[in-house]
Amino acid sequence: MAGLPRLAGIATAAELVAGGMSRGQLHRLVQRGAWLQLAHGVFAPAGLVAAASGDAAGKHAVRVAAALARTGPGAVASHHSAALIHGLDVLGRQSLEPVTLTRPPGTTSRRAGRPGVHIHIATLSRGDIVTWRGLPVTSVARTVVDLARASSIPGGVVVADSALRTKRVSKAELHLCITACAGWPGIQNARRAAAFADARSESVLESISRVAFHDHGLPPPDLQAWVGSKDEVIGRADFLWRAYRTVGEADGAIKYADPARAISQLDRDARLREAGFEVVHFTWQDITRSPAQVMVRIKTAFQRGSVR
Repeated sequence: MAGLPRLAGIATAAELVAGGMSRGQLHRLVQRGAWLQLAHGVFAPAGLVAAASGDAAGKHAVRVAAALARTGPGAVASHHSAALIHGLDVLGRQSLEPVTLTRPPGTTSRRAGRPGVHIHIATLSRGDIVTWRGLPVTSVARTVVDLARASSIPGGVVVADSALRTKRVSKAELHLCITACAGWPGIQNARRAAAFADARSESVLESISRVAFHDHGLPPPDLQAWVGSKDEVIGRADFLWRAYRTVGEADGAIKYADPARAISQLDRDARLREAGFEVVHFTWQDITRSPAQVMVRIKTAFQRGSVR
């Protein structure tokens, strides 16, 4: 079986037969559970699937590999699929996304438009493609630019922030990729997202909050800034508007799951206020459903902080 083609050991029945396995052998292996049928005409060793499915990226990679086996040569994992495989944050519930592939213009596909698979047609340079667990995937830079081109500004900022924060890409690499894609649909969105992206943004919530601040005319805050009095450092703030002596805290779902952590947060807030700072907390629901109310609270804190 050493002659089997790519795709991390996942292959079509025709490829397996070409590699020396008879259809009868394949049928028996599937019956015994040694091999699994992933899609019509696509198979993989059960152990390989189990080993790859230990995390979200591995599970999705199995779906990607099956889609690539059926699509034909030239296609690569891209967009949301590439982001999940690379471990990048995206805006939205990524697990519900279809497998996304890109193939160059002029290549042929065995089957396009089938359920659960979305195929983009776009030029891919050699530098746009990397290999992950035997799968061809768009590079981190190309993945960020593709998603930013196809999504809203908040969505583009989320994935760009994530790539910068994890040091998977640099701003220079993003700008090079954007230049190479000049004139493509959505490239202005990608350019704006890359310019606004910041490696200090530590979560999806913080990324979309920064965009909301900008859209509502707030001055840009300092990120992950240490705050305190002249005598002590009290803590690190998600957002700090130093000129207004105002701290913003984006409260994720797990921030107060631990009662001890919640009590510590309350104590820290009290100490910040004693040191002369205003503190504004907001949640995912606050910033996504009623951002204008969050901005009113922050601007009110600005007024109080300025008086202090």
